[in-house]
Amino acid sequence: MIIYLVGVGVVLAPTIQANWSTASASQFVGSVATELPRALSWPAAAYRNIAEKPPEKPSAPEKPSATRVRR
Repeated sequence: MIIYLVGVGVVLAPTIQANWSTASASQFVGSVATELPRALSWPAAAYRNIAEKPPEKPSAPEKPSATRVRR
């Protein structure tokens, strides 16, 4: 539960920081209320972000050059 609430705070932090000193109280509450649904659903967004990434294929080691100089 604590991790969830910290995540909500992290998502809301930019909105709070941008409007803390510059906006009126009603604008502040309105901007936080607008961002609240996205903040509350951060675990689902994080899961989708991880699940949609294609798995990285390990790269094959480079083969030595086929052209050797014979002496």
